[in-house]
Amino acid sequence: MIERLRRLLPVVSVRTLSSIDAYAQWAPTYPPHAHNLLMEVEENAMRDLMPPLAGQVVLDLACGTGRYGVLAQEQGAKQIIGLDNSHAMLLANAQSQIAVATTETLPLAAQTLDVILCGLALGHLSSLKPSMQEISRVLRPGGTALVSDFHPFVFLNGGQRTFTGQDGLTYAVEHYPHLYMDYHRTAREAGLRIVDVTECTMNTNGSGEIPIVIVFRFEKIARAS
Repeated sequence: MIERLRRLLPVVSVRTLSSIDAYAQWAPTYPPHAHNLLMEVEENAMRDLMPPLAGQVVLDLACGTGRYGVLAQEQGAKQIIGLDNSHAMLLANAQSQIAVATTETLPLAAQTLDVILCGLALGHLSSLKPSMQEISRVLRPGGTALVSDFHPFVFLNGGQRTFTGQDGLTYAVEHYPHLYMDYHRTAREAGLRIVDVTECTMNTNGSGEIPIVIVFRFEKIARAS
């Protein structure tokens, strides 16, 4: 298993950058669509778990250049808000309602969103709790949050997410592996429940399927009055 994971995401000696510094380098070549096989696998799983977006108020959380904002627009969302902590990524985002913000402090009123889409972002944070609390706070009761992350098995076995910077060098992006139990616990504490989960796999050159991405569908628990 370890060798198969390493062949997919090779362990290389590279400098690891914070997500802010990494995306500042990556932004000029980071398109608003899935641009590699791993992201295609992740997006297909997100689509499979996604509720109807037509007429909904949708937050593209950690939106980057805006691929989930584009998807929400294509599906007829009533309003699309994009938030990201990378100013460089937002410069390449064509959505009209975007702002700089972290997932841990959302500049939105409580219970104002129907759907939150958060792709491959929370793994950049050492703790899930603040972000899960904020996701719950801004969702309406019964609202849905879809959150994807790189599967923890990849990184626990030495894999890294790397990219080529504007200087031509290869860098790794800061990442913290979060287990299923971490998401389950922090969601429950925040007033969310997991209603579905998908563990996406990829075939590694005929060596069998390995888990590569995990996608959660959360629902905001409606409290009895």
